[in-house]
Amino acid sequence: MATTPTAEPRTNRIGLTVIEYKGGKTTLCAGCGHNAISERILEAMYEMGVPPERVVKLSGIGCSSKSPAYFMNRSHSFNSVHGRMPSVATGALLANRNLLALGVSGDGDTASIGIGQFVHLMRRNLPLIYIIEDNGVYGLTKGQFSATADLGSKLKTGVINDLPPIDTCGLAIELGATFVGRSFSGDKKQLSAMMKAAIAHHGTVMLDVVSPCVTFNDHEGSTKSYKYVKDHDEILQEISFVPHFEDIDVEYDAGTTVDVTMHDGSHLQLRKLEEDYDPTDRIRAMTRLAEAHDKGEVLTGLFYVNTKAPTFLELLNMIGEPLATLPESLVRPGREALEAAMEELR
Repeated sequence: MATTPTAEPRTNRIGLTVIEYKGGKTTLCAGCGHNAISERILEAMYEMGVPPERVVKLSGIGCSSKSPAYFMNRSHSFNSVHGRMPSVATGALLANRNLLALGVSGDGDTASIGIGQFVHLMRRNLPLIYIIEDNGVYGLTKGQFSATADLGSKLKTGVINDLPPIDTCGLAIELGATFVGRSFSGDKKQLSAMMKAAIAHHGTVMLDVVSPCVTFNDHEGSTKSYKYVKDHDEILQEISFVPHFEDIDVEYDAGTTVDVTMHDGSHLQLRKLEEDYDPTDRIRAMTRLAEAHDKGEVLTGLFYVNTKAPTFLELLNMIGEPLATLPESLVRPGREALEAAMEELR
């Protein structure tokens, strides 16, 4: 009896199947927006053909910081102290500039205990993809408000937030991040395109992704719930991404689409919806964010991109070869160098 041949699994441009980009089974709550973000990261890495072993996944503490366990188990990983992931990321990239660094944080890990490290990370333009899984609460400690919770939003207990929020996107743009956007975990198309563009960018990428907490912050009165974001989402532009290995010809309607060439030759296409918006205009980006805040909008899209700014590694005039691969004879000063340094201090 003849048997039907088994179809070969589909592979990406470097010959890997999507299974090879998966991680452990999630232990987050069913319906958690963080799981959707993990899926978009996995898909983007697979479709862009990024070798998993080239990626270093970094996180702090919180529900968000568990996410890296659920994708790319062949990658390097480091779960750092609460709010201190930027320091670890900086050290990893200074040691090995060939790594593709992906930091996953939360609104508490970033905007509260980690705000000092976040500020200095943004101003340095380290080549890092920094994702904030933003649900407005501390999901691991029973759902208290975080520093990104909107003024007037309500907890399940009925408590009203009486403090203004920190807008991490506005802060990132002001400080010097070179790729800043906001998306929604429930918007698969937009988030997928932004993730692929983030991989192609060479500099600090800061993506604030509204990611509803189904346990503590998905109720009536929450401004980070699925329903609220869907009802108040103001999309800045339609985003499409053409990777460099598929870029035969880029076509778009003149006057209606902004085309941004990324560092690797990929094209990020931004089709305007209701307004003329230039994502390379830093002042306009900050103004538009402020306008959205005053209107109660959840503005999503790519706010700012700068593909010409030097990275932290370039500002330090580092050599092209990763420091981690250099022999001891080059990275460890000899006795003569030590004696010369001591002589200068006498």
